[in-house]
Amino acid sequence: MSSDNVAIRVQNLSKCFHIYDQPLDRLKQSILPRLQHLTGRQPLQYFREFWALKNISFEVTQGETVGVIGCNGSGKSTLLQLICGTLSPTQGSIESGGRIAALLELGSGFNPEFTGRENVHLNGSILGLSQEEIRDRFGKIAAFADIGDFLDQPVKIYSSGMTMRLAFAVAINVDPKILVVDEALSVGDEMFQRKCYSQIEKLKKSGATILFVSHSAPTVIQLCDRVLLLDGGEALAMGLPKTIVGQYQKLMYSPAGMRETMREEIRSRALDVQISHSLKTPITEQEVYDDHSRPLQVEAEEFYDGNLTPQSTLAYESLGALIETPEIRTLSGNRVNCLKRGQTYLYTYRVKFLKGASNVRFTMLIKTTSGVNLGGAISAADLTSGIPYIAPDSEARMEIKFNCALTPGCYFINCGVLGIVDSEEVVLHRILDASMFRVLHDDEKTILGIIDFGCNADIILPRSNSRQ
Repeated sequence: MSSDNVAIRVQNLSKCFHIYDQPLDRLKQSILPRLQHLTGRQPLQYFREFWALKNISFEVTQGETVGVIGCNGSGKSTLLQLICGTLSPTQGSIESGGRIAALLELGSGFNPEFTGRENVHLNGSILGLSQEEIRDRFGKIAAFADIGDFLDQPVKIYSSGMTMRLAFAVAINVDPKILVVDEALSVGDEMFQRKCYSQIEKLKKSGATILFVSHSAPTVIQLCDRVLLLDGGEALAMGLPKTIVGQYQKLMYSPAGMRETMREEIRSRALDVQISHSLKTPITEQEVYDDHSRPLQVEAEEFYDGNLTPQSTLAYESLGALIETPEIRTLSGNRVNCLKRGQTYLYTYRVKFLKGASNVRFTMLIKTTSGVNLGGAISAADLTSGIPYIAPDSEARMEIKFNCALTPGCYFINCGVLGIVDSEEVVLHRILDASMFRVLHDDEKTILGIIDFGCNADIILPRSNSRQ
């Protein structure tokens, strides 16, 4: 690698697969073009080209955790297989530094006829460990996989979850410089997933580089430093997790006729991946709202700050409804966005229905500035409990009462409206980061974390055992 701090460098990477309509075409392609060339005829092509990846370039620095997101078929798994060396690129180049441990397909590299124990030795050797190193680490691998006596049974009788446990246990214990995970953790149970994510956090702290594919937006936001958005084999954007996840969700829910417009919009807003400030520095209040002045002084009462405007707002394309004027008000009706902890407020917005809608439900969701979902509400628990029908050219006003049980800081609110279209519930309109509010500082110094659970600490001192 030409740069000491670059773990992975991908330059102009493309991958083309040959698609054959029938098995006979594959045989024709292997024989006939050569004969046609020998006889002086123009060789024919008996396959269709499918470009899974098209001219992708990016760099991952050492110690960075990068997420890769996109719809099914966008090229995520192909990209990871190319980086790991299980596929060869059609065009472009990949450079990587250090041992790569990969969790791509469950049990890839495992021999189904071998026992789990034998496969640990086989897989460890594939990943570059000596037999002595494997023996030294075998106890940790077995303990992490926690599959009991099945360790000495053939892998072919394992469940998918057991196979994933063993594969992850091997990969995580080879001390990889680069760990590649392709949605494999979705198979494990909740307890094992927590153990895996805890181990990934330890790897992050040790300086390992991680490439992580997942369809879970909260997981991507929490684990990753940056995120790459793929669509149709193209890299549309790379940047801060919360921003890229929001763009991905907007693209995913866009109407079919608007998809290319959404792609161009995302490209135009793509973040510059070379800005080191964007890579490592936590998001601050100055970066998430439109205020170039000094921070406001602490106020005793709630109020409205006109500078507190989110810069990350993303509105979905309308499917017959349009959300307007989302805002927070006190119970007496005053508009505010600087709130007092422990007080109750109303989150309100109006919805114009451009078309008739059935089984209508309204939503709100409060998030941190990094995109972690904290909680919210939906107006009806299920489809049958929603508003049966709202006529076209109607207007509804939504009011959601909430208690500000959050510690001082800045937060976002999403809002949305759902309804039935062609017998399926869809998002009629949604706005991400529609509103922003700040919880004001107070004199309470004993609350930790984000949410105020109203905890009271009582200290009971031990009785004295001194002799009379």
